[in-house]
Amino acid sequence: MAAYSRQKPSADNYVETRRWEKRYILGSGAFVAILSFWCFLTFALTSDPAVHLISFSVSLAYLVGVTGRNFSSDQLVTTQTVCAGLPMTAGLIIQNDIYYAFLASLLIPFFLSLRFISTRLRKTLFDAVVASREIQLLAKRFDTALNNMPHGLCMFDANRRLLVTNHRFIEMLGLGSNLNGNLCIRELLQHITASNQLRHLSPDEFASQFEERIASRQRQTLALEVDANKTFELTFQPMENGGHVVLSEDITERQQTAERIEHLARYDALTGLPNRTHLEDEFERLTAQGMQSCALLFIDLDQFKKVNDTLGHPAGDALLCQVANRLRRILNTTGIVARFGGDEFVVLLPIQHSRDEAAQLAGHIIRTLSEIYDVNGHQIMVGASVGVGVMPEDGRTFEQILKCADMAMYHAKADGRGTYSFFEHTMDEKAQTRRALELDIRNAMTRNEFDIYFQPIMDIKTGRTVTCEALLRWPHTERGMVPPNEFVSVVEEMGLITELGTWVLHKACSECTTWPKNIGVAVNVSAIQFRRSNVSELIAECLASTGLSADRLEIEITESVLLENTAEIQKALNDIRKQGVRISLDDFGTGYSSLSYLREFPLSKIKIDRSFLAGIENDPRSMKLLYGIARVSADLGMSVVVEGVETHRQLTLLLQEPSITQVQGYLFSGAIGGVDTHKRLKDERALECIA
Repeated sequence: MAAYSRQKPSADNYVETRRWEKRYILGSGAFVAILSFWCFLTFALTSDPAVHLISFSVSLAYLVGVTGRNFSSDQLVTTQTVCAGLPMTAGLIIQNDIYYAFLASLLIPFFLSLRFISTRLRKTLFDAVVASREIQLLAKRFDTALNNMPHGLCMFDANRRLLVTNHRFIEMLGLGSNLNGNLCIRELLQHITASNQLRHLSPDEFASQFEERIASRQRQTLALEVDANKTFELTFQPMENGGHVVLSEDITERQQTAERIEHLARYDALTGLPNRTHLEDEFERLTAQGMQSCALLFIDLDQFKKVNDTLGHPAGDALLCQVANRLRRILNTTGIVARFGGDEFVVLLPIQHSRDEAAQLAGHIIRTLSEIYDVNGHQIMVGASVGVGVMPEDGRTFEQILKCADMAMYHAKADGRGTYSFFEHTMDEKAQTRRALELDIRNAMTRNEFDIYFQPIMDIKTGRTVTCEALLRWPHTERGMVPPNEFVSVVEEMGLITELGTWVLHKACSECTTWPKNIGVAVNVSAIQFRRSNVSELIAECLASTGLSADRLEIEITESVLLENTAEIQKALNDIRKQGVRISLDDFGTGYSSLSYLREFPLSKIKIDRSFLAGIENDPRSMKLLYGIARVSADLGMSVVVEGVETHRQLTLLLQEPSITQVQGYLFSGAIGGVDTHKRLKDERALECIA
């Protein structure tokens, strides 16, 4: 024991500890053996009962102490029990006395009891040590988890005294490491308010709301906004013992993200203006506050698409931002401007006196937005058309007034753009009529109600039919015969012209195969068909499926196709011409017609518009102009057709110009219905006599 005390070995070294244990077993075993041998000698060498009692009692008492001193080592208990028990038992037996022998027999269960007690004590001690280590490990793990969790935490007992706080809670709220435990709630809140500049809440309000949530004994939250744009969410969770756990979470980034999402949901990402949702909410708010009258101004930019097409979308976006800035300056505090998408803007204007305020604002907007823009070094001019809907005259809900403003805006565009228009109820009637027409068109296409009529094109010299132009007609069951100028443009705007044009082409080619072989068919193809489909492939497929010869098909195009003058249009026309299909330019001389078309495009025929016949009988200038166009076209190798011939006098004048080879008009039997086309075209004499 003295050597152990001098060296003070480390208890963490297992090998060294085992060595000292063995040394202690040997030493203590020897000491017990000597003591027990002394007891044996007293029984062997003396017969004095007093000496026997003293030696036996001393040895037995020392052995009893083994359970208290050495129970932790099973080997040590066994060694000392054996070393003490054997000599003592032998000493009692050699006395040859029945009482001594009985006492010796009692020593065996006594020694077993000592061993049992030592084992139980050792197990109890070991369990206590293990439990203590587990508790320490658990506490260490809990402390590690507590101080490494992303949330701050503090715990209060039933008396609302602070029991536990983690480092994150202290760091998050800037409380400092010297925060003392056992604080009451008020004292902790004083530390929090002293360390942070609260926003939107006074210290007393914060303390009151904090204590209210503690007292409610329900799971609740409390938002705490502090300086440096930080926001914490405190979550109150009651415990069964009457205490509370309060979690603190930094929700600054989450709140900022939510605010950004909310901003994106209510504001336009490009211009930063409010969007439709925000404008509608503002309308509802102002209405709830007692607004009696207001105007919605629906603004649509004129010619904006050309900016995107010529300068690209980045330039278009930059232009929209400048438009938004001008609208902000115009309105200032008088109203709210929002962007609905594309080049559409809407202004909410509370009206104080009369609707003239909306008219003045609309005029100001048009003038301001029509001024020149400088976008990336490009000088850009766009206009604006404005439609105005007024509450309560045009409705009381946002959707009603917006619908009226939208219709008024389209009316302003139809009036020539660059102007404004107030909603009138006749506009709604026209819109209803337009929607009904669109529905009828869809139903007509579904039920195959459209038909094709053929108008002959006559050879002016022979009076014979050389070609028949396919004209789309719509015999409506209720409306009667609907004029093409009423529905064709609607079909184009609905995006159905490609489907309908394909049907017309197949139908016309199929009909032509039943006619005399010297008569061809002319089919109109719109600019939209060229943009949205491969017309040359469509024609090739149609000729193949119907068996019509390519030289009997003539494709009529208008200047709107040639205006685009793109490489795709040039290629499509050349591909069509290579197939042997003729290409004629319809309505030449109107709109933007240019003589350069006659040189640049593979045209085989020119159809001079009917407007050139107006006044030809009495106006020599008109006649000379018509003859001049015909001669130029003929000199370039193209056939010349004059449209709209309705009188014999007109025909007589046209016969005087050799360059004019063909004529077309109601003078020559009008339009022939698809039902009896074959019969009428077979009667060449009848057509010849009419001519």
